[in-house]
Amino acid sequence: MAQPDQKKFFENLSGAGKAIAVLTSGGDAQGMNAAVRAVVRVGIYVGAKVYFIHEGYQGLVDGGENIEEAKWESVSSMLQVGGTVIGSARCKEFRTHEGRRAAALNLVLRGITNLCVIGGDGSLTGANLFREEWSGLLDELVQQGKIDKESAEKYSHLNIVGMVGSIDNDFCGTDMTIGTDSALHRIIEVVDAIVTTAQSHQRTFVLEVMGRHCGYLALVSALACGADWMFIPEMPPADGWEEQMCTKLSENRARKKRLNIIIVSEGAIDTSNKPITSEHIKDLVVKCLGFDTRVTILGHVQRGGTPSAFDRILASRMGVEAVLALLEASADTPACVVSLCGNQAVRLPLMECVQMTQEVQKAMDERKFEEAVRLRGRSFENNLNTYKLLAHRKPQSELPISSFNVAVLNVGAPAAGMNAAVRSAVRVGITEGHKIFAVNDGFEGFAKGQIKEIKWGDVGGWTGQGGSLLGTKRTLPAKHLEKIAEQMKANQINALLVIGGFEAYLGLVELLAARGKYDEFCVPIVMVPATVSNNVPGSDFSIGADTALNAITDTCDRIKQSASGTKRRVFIIETMGGYCGYLASVGGLAAGADAAYIFEEPFDIRDLQANVEHLTAKMKTSIQRGLVLRNENSNENYTTDFIYQLYSEEGKGVFDCRKNVLGHMQQGGAPSPFDRNFGTKIAAKAMLWISRKLKETYRKGRVFANTDDTACLLGMRRRALVFQPVVELKNETDFVHRIPKEQWWLKLRPLMKILAKYKTSLDVSESGQLEHVVRHRRPEESEGVPA
Repeated sequence: MAQPDQKKFFENLSGAGKAIAVLTSGGDAQGMNAAVRAVVRVGIYVGAKVYFIHEGYQGLVDGGENIEEAKWESVSSMLQVGGTVIGSARCKEFRTHEGRRAAALNLVLRGITNLCVIGGDGSLTGANLFREEWSGLLDELVQQGKIDKESAEKYSHLNIVGMVGSIDNDFCGTDMTIGTDSALHRIIEVVDAIVTTAQSHQRTFVLEVMGRHCGYLALVSALACGADWMFIPEMPPADGWEEQMCTKLSENRARKKRLNIIIVSEGAIDTSNKPITSEHIKDLVVKCLGFDTRVTILGHVQRGGTPSAFDRILASRMGVEAVLALLEASADTPACVVSLCGNQAVRLPLMECVQMTQEVQKAMDERKFEEAVRLRGRSFENNLNTYKLLAHRKPQSELPISSFNVAVLNVGAPAAGMNAAVRSAVRVGITEGHKIFAVNDGFEGFAKGQIKEIKWGDVGGWTGQGGSLLGTKRTLPAKHLEKIAEQMKANQINALLVIGGFEAYLGLVELLAARGKYDEFCVPIVMVPATVSNNVPGSDFSIGADTALNAITDTCDRIKQSASGTKRRVFIIETMGGYCGYLASVGGLAAGADAAYIFEEPFDIRDLQANVEHLTAKMKTSIQRGLVLRNENSNENYTTDFIYQLYSEEGKGVFDCRKNVLGHMQQGGAPSPFDRNFGTKIAAKAMLWISRKLKETYRKGRVFANTDDTACLLGMRRRALVFQPVVELKNETDFVHRIPKEQWWLKLRPLMKILAKYKTSLDVSESGQLEHVVRHRRPEESEGVPA
């Protein structure tokens, strides 16, 4: 990593005299267009020539019109389009030496020595072979008289950077590939729709999802919808699974559950490597149980539709990183792939990732299934562990005996994904042997005694529900401390799990301060951040923020489309977030906004004027629509109305304006797959922490916890989930504006500006070093569910 004092800025890197070509290959994935757009615009921004290669490697071999220079406007309005606009094709010729020689000639004739490949492991392996053969191919072309020696020397090496575009998320070394999140959106939309019809008729549904060799989509969708049973190639069911599954399904029906959902990966196998098909499962359920059972095969629906907000941001970030890697590459830099680890963009040697991906398949072929799961990486293994914890209820006799009572409550405004977190906490708590109590209506309900025990079955079907089923209030505990202490004493509460936003954080600060007066608060207390505003210190992400981002992105897409075919138009859109500009900034990046006004980055009338002039100049080209986002509290005087009126007046004769205040639609709706999954995993980890702390602080027949490390916030920090004492977070907080003093996403703002054609400064000090693929070792001490 570059040292902080050696800052590296994007604008100091020059692409002058360089040519970059971008191609998409293999199966298409939503978000590929966002990646192409970022590569084109960032390449042009640094002064390089950028070329599209249409129809993947086929276009590279055929040359001619398939290789076309890209202009800034060429990628306008493609951010929200699924699939790949420049086309993708499987290409047999590129697999031959002659085909690769033809491809090399087509690149050299245009002076292209930088290739950005967006595709799966097959496409990237092909690119690496091409790079290794490059100098030999040029020698052959010189001998054949197709190019001269000077050209061969001038273009003597080929730089390659890969981005993984695959809905299966089957590439080792990256947490998420481009398209995976969007595919999960499609699956969850279908599951949510099927749940309603299945409940009406008391049906069992067998859903088959994509993933020939990788069970990621099946695993995460099973986790996100609370499926009864799941089949994935990496973890075949144990012998005798047929009987176990039927027993589980009938037990669920006996508990008054009106539907069963079974999710099958298309590559599902048994321990003898024989396929398990959805039809076979259906026949089994009908034969053994006589349940009305239907099969739904999702097929190519999963590849279609518009990319999710996550995929657009991921692809845009990866596109910038890819251009950066190409600019910095030298003859001895190995081909690399840009990837995501936690919330951090990283570069990894392409062949290390490919080898590890191939090792997974080898392990599965050799029936070393535990090894296959481990090779899939940290993220996959954690998802699997969490699924196992939540899906199968252990009989009472197998549960550890604990005399502890744990209370769970929601605090602050509702956020999508809160219910998934509560379900997860309740079920993990019960598995740990605790009694779990649910508190209704936050601290206010706690003071009034709205508290009762909650059982395993009470939280069935909660993952897909929006809002807060427990009820939530913004009330802080300070005024009700005595009554809350009484309730804790009366119900013998030994630990608290608080799921909420900034109010929950303030509530923890107040409970901590009251420990000296009330022994009842000397228990382990942990908070899980859940707020659409994403303004809680100590965490890069909050439950609910992803759902809100998708609501903003979808609405912006519709609003932009509403003006298609009319004259040039600019939309001014107000987003929520209090004083936190996360939704406006990251929503702006995902929706392709021209500007996003936020509190954290002060602006004045000169900035507004510069933005208007910039948009006016743009609108005089072929660009027809502009999008400007404004956070609700970005400035008390420059209101949404003011900005709308300013743009209307200044844009007269060039464009007209419309304004929209998105309001509470950002807080509603069913939670996105990311929020369901994040809420489930983070709450499970929080409950396991509570179990550990209860054991540590249990002395002489009671729990007594008064140290700083027994009141924590669990947050996502860059690459991991971390428990942070609330006391330590106080210094990181701006309590007046209810935001953290430092926010990681501010680094994404220059990226939005560059993609909107502004000259700006982008700090890329954290980029650069090529890392190595880390083989995931099993932790010595099992914490259950790390991030």
